[in-house]
Amino acid sequence: MPAGNADHGSGKPHGPERQALVSAPAPSASPQVQSVAVPEDRAGQRLDNFLAGRLKGVPKSLIYRVCRTGQVRVNGKRAKPDQRLEAGDEVRIPPVRVAERDEPAAPSQGLLERIEAAIIHEDREFLVIDKPAGIASHGGSGVSFGAIELLRAARPRDTLELAHRLDRDTSGVLVLTRKRSALTALQAAIREGRVEKRYLALVQGALPKPRLTVDAPLRKSVLQGGERMVRVDPDGKESRSRFTELERYADASLVEVALETGRTHQIRVHAQHLGHPLAGDEKYGEREFNKAMRDLGLKRLFLHAARFEFSLGERSYSFSAPLAPELAAVVDVLQGRGGAKAKVKAKA
Repeated sequence: MPAGNADHGSGKPHGPERQALVSAPAPSASPQVQSVAVPEDRAGQRLDNFLAGRLKGVPKSLIYRVCRTGQVRVNGKRAKPDQRLEAGDEVRIPPVRVAERDEPAAPSQGLLERIEAAIIHEDREFLVIDKPAGIASHGGSGVSFGAIELLRAARPRDTLELAHRLDRDTSGVLVLTRKRSALTALQAAIREGRVEKRYLALVQGALPKPRLTVDAPLRKSVLQGGERMVRVDPDGKESRSRFTELERYADASLVEVALETGRTHQIRVHAQHLGHPLAGDEKYGEREFNKAMRDLGLKRLFLHAARFEFSLGERSYSFSAPLAPELAAVVDVLQGRGGAKAKVKAKA
């Protein structure tokens, strides 16, 4: 069965959201406005991420609110959350505290053990996990603890940052950094398209041909209630996905998808656009196909981040994770129902 092996980053060589208040802080918190100079190693960081690092435990929703209302200033001027900071910038940070009455409990020991068991590689610059489906990359919007919060709780002495994100329902390789220099270098590589990201997905039916590229711009919108929806739109952002058929079954195909861009829900919407939606996709999928896959034991979105490769300077990294067991079990059932109709070897 096609699936990546966990090469442990073979570095070739290599709860409800907290209620928060902007008011007179608790006695234990600093009651004064802070004026913080941006250090050199934070140059290029987004304002919202800089504030999240300074205001530990404060939800992103509150950070966006204090920016929107002008309480945060950069060099004396109002600033948007996505503004990139420069070394030496003066950032005004208002007194912010989290209401103690709604403080969530610390993550359970079982959850901490689960996230530590998911670690597949760590060195001085990177920590990589095989993220289980059901765990968000980060907390917020009703999620108390995402992978980053759990790992920070499990490794309190580490300085961990997310280099990228996976949707909550997607399993597989998630890369975090331990050094600011590694974070900025890897994020630059992602922006410049120098990172190879490959996913495994089960789609409805058979693709029109074994290998094809979807070049369809995507536009993201937020519905009333906060739900994100993405659609193909000529005025959207450039988006490209390369689909390669690995195995074909009676009514589904296992495919590998290589991303040339990293838009929200990109694989799911491009698959829908092709007319071959992902199995288990309750938002963009096909109801009867999803039901048929549930009857075979599929209980989640069939999407797995199998490989993440990049080079920084003279060092190359390749992190991979095998198909999640609950997804591999579905493939076994499909293969057992008469076997794969055709096989195509994915490009290395």
